[in-house]
Amino acid sequence: MSSIARKLDECVTQHSQAIAIETDDVSLNWAELGALSFKMSRRLRNAGVKKGDHVALFCGNRAAFLISWFAIANRGAVTVCVNTGLVSEGFQYAITQSKCSYLLVDDALYPQVSEEISSLPPEVQVIRIEDDRRFFQDIQQEEEDDLCELHGSDPVTLIYTSGTTGRPKGVMNCHQAYIASGERMVDALRIRPEERIMIVLPLFHANPQIYAVMSALLTGCTMVVRPKFSASRFFEDARQFKATMFTYVGTILAMIAARVPEGDTDHTLDRCVGGGCSEATWLKLQESFGIKPFELYGMSETAGWASANSFQDYRIGSCGKVRDDLELVIVDKEDSILPAGESGEIALRPRLPFRLLMEYWDNPGSSCGASRNLWFHTGDIGRFDEDGFLYFLGRDKEIIRKGGENISPIELEQAMLEFPKIRDVAVVAVPDSIMGDEIKACIVAEEQFSATELQEFLSRRIPKFMFPRYLQFLQQIPRTETEKIKRNLLQENHANIIDAQKP
Repeated sequence: MSSIARKLDECVTQHSQAIAIETDDVSLNWAELGALSFKMSRRLRNAGVKKGDHVALFCGNRAAFLISWFAIANRGAVTVCVNTGLVSEGFQYAITQSKCSYLLVDDALYPQVSEEISSLPPEVQVIRIEDDRRFFQDIQQEEEDDLCELHGSDPVTLIYTSGTTGRPKGVMNCHQAYIASGERMVDALRIRPEERIMIVLPLFHANPQIYAVMSALLTGCTMVVRPKFSASRFFEDARQFKATMFTYVGTILAMIAARVPEGDTDHTLDRCVGGGCSEATWLKLQESFGIKPFELYGMSETAGWASANSFQDYRIGSCGKVRDDLELVIVDKEDSILPAGESGEIALRPRLPFRLLMEYWDNPGSSCGASRNLWFHTGDIGRFDEDGFLYFLGRDKEIIRKGGENISPIELEQAMLEFPKIRDVAVVAVPDSIMGDEIKACIVAEEQFSATELQEFLSRRIPKFMFPRYLQFLQQIPRTETEKIKRNLLQENHANIIDAQKP
């Protein structure tokens, strides 16, 4: 087994002059990235960072994030990836619950949390990170740190779940889990050294860390780091940086398709990888943009992904086939394994060591609760088809149970997004004394329409029991920094609801 720092050292040796990172302001080859990372490692060593320490990283999408991430990994410390959208109590919770000894904070973000930082325990050492060019100049004076002796089983990241409901949990992953996920991603998507992967999602999230950063580290290809996702600038950025692929969540694909309804093939992008792409958007990306989506199923707890479409096995609408180093099954409420075609909870276990999360940090109740009968129970609902392709249907807690029927919000959302007058939609349950749950659709409309129009459209796509009873028109759907729907907020919002059953 290896470590991420050792993989960086190997990449520097094999691809020293190849471009590693490009931003609006910075271009670094792998030799330069490696040197800066090992110099930063020495800086952290001089500050007292040692193996096993928790180091919070509160930094935007820039080269300094990756340099710091690699440096912390080389020290044998754990990077606590803090959501840059957090303020106040949320920020304090991440720092204190993770038991950080150090906090690296982006100067540009410091004013956002300055008050919270001033009230942190005195044992938390704060290190500010200036803009990239001054940051580089500052650490250039350091000697390069030695390559630390680490094991693949050593912890490397602590990533907090998005926390759309309740307190987020800290997911601890090890070096080997990241490396194994990256290696299989490279094989599934045939990622080559000449690839240029555009990163538009926040680097604190497992998605770009696994699908982009690890893929680049293992092939020597280029990471094109954008400050944030912009639908209006997406193809302009892709052309400027000659990007060949990118990572996604479903929302950004839907936004791209809506922003450029006529399509765009004047670019170098040929594929993308992520989760949450509807069939309608999937087809449009291929037909109107010349981009092939590789939909997958995964979570932070699986160190990125558990199943994915690949060049070898590809089926529109599915999450592909299960990785060779994991075993995945669909189980019922009694944990009995279900056959193909039947829906139930997704459970998995590794075929090889160090493939899943090590633990939920400082949360033994959640760690034990997720593991039963040697299986990790995800709380997600899915099914297999007869050919072994996995289909994700939603979170168990989000499944709407209406009159004895179990309804997937995702399936209904995908059907509604095909309606041309709907730009965005989220579906949630509304308690009902007779039906158990009723369905509320929260809609961002392109233009006005009636409930009857919508029902006529849906009648050709879904059974009648899936029709939303309540419609609520909004300016936007509330989402987390990683574009997950905040369904709890929508369930609590009762303003301006239309009952579609009333004339």
